[in-house]
Formats: sequence, C-alpha cells, structure tokens
Amino acid sequence: MDDLNGTVETSAGGESNNIEVGPCQEPYEGMLFESEEAAKVFYDDYARRVGFVTRVLSSRKSERDGSIISRGLGCRGVSENRRKVMQKECGEGEVCPAMVMLKQEMPGRWVIKKFLGDHNHLLVIQSPKIRRTLDEKDKKIQELSAELRVKKRLSAAYRDQLLAFIKDIEDHNAHLSTKVQSVSNKLKELEAKTGALTR
Repeated sequence: MDDLNGTVETSAGGESNNIEVGPCQEPYEGMLFESEEAAKVFYDDYARRVGFVTRVLSSRKSERDGSIISRGLGCRGVSENRRKVMQKECGEGEVCPAMVMLKQEMPGRWVIKKFLGDHNHLLVIQSPKIRRTLDEKDKKIQELSAELRVKKRLSAAYRDQLLAFIKDIEDHNAHLSTKVQSVSNKLKELEAKTGALTR
C-alpha cells in the first residue's frame, strides 16, 4: 500500500489484484500489504479516522531467524478513569474487542487474517498532536519492554552460568575430599606397617 489514497493488493482464489484504497477504506480479512509496517500504518490511519487509539496485542517470532511473522493490533479502549465511570454507570468498560490480526505469508506479503471492527465504547476523533504523543509513548514502552526482555534473558544466562560454576566447585570439592580420604587411609596403613616392623 502506497498511501491512504493509493492501492492495496487483494487475494481472491489464489490470484492477486490491486484495488484503489479510498480515504475511508475499512480493513477486511484477506487484505494484503507489502510489509508489516505498511499494514500497521494503514490500521493506525484507519483508527485515527474512526476515532480510537491502537496498541500492540501480540506478536509471534520465527524460530528460524527471530523475525516477526504475525502481529495482533487492537483498540486501546477507554482511559482507566473513563472505564471506572462506565463500569459504575452502565456496567461497561471491559477490554475493547476491536482488533486486526496480521500474518506474514512470505517475504513482502502480509495479510489480514482476522478483523473485528466493533467497539464497546464511544469513539473520539483526536487531534494529530495528541496522537503523536501517544505514538511516542507506545514506541518508548515497546523499546523498554524489549530492553527488559533482553535483560531477563541475560539474567537467566548469568544464573545458569553461576549454577554451573557452583556445581563444578562442588564436584571439585567432592573429588578433593575423596583424594584426601584416600591419602589419609594410605598413611594409616603405612603407619600400621611401620609400627609392626619396629616391634
């Protein structure tokens, strides 16, 4: 997809077709994109037009090379304060079900596998300035989350190394104890023989 008023590839019966994407185009299952970023930009633009804020719901990485092969994006829902008010007034305010599931079929080909467009809260058109601030916060949260995952993996690796080192020390101590015991036994035998000879 080039831009909001550009073209997007669609898949029908194994064939690919290009169709025009209008300014109010809604996502649909089977919609194709050239990259995950293009799909995310499309969904973010759609969300801004409709009146909600997106968030990353899930992601799955390839076991082969660690690249992202699927991504779930959804509606952030209402603010915590507004959710409490809604729950008090009308019992609403649970997590919003609106979402889109993206999957990489092959390099350069991402497809919408699932799309839910219904929200359980009022939609609010936001100014570009507010949207930019939220995007920056999301980006920072993602960066910090990624850094935390790396630190956790490092901590686990250090812990494994430390446990292995402690095990080596314990094995070495056990081996030394066996040798000391063996030397002690031989000394006792030697003392016994020497004592027998001097009598």
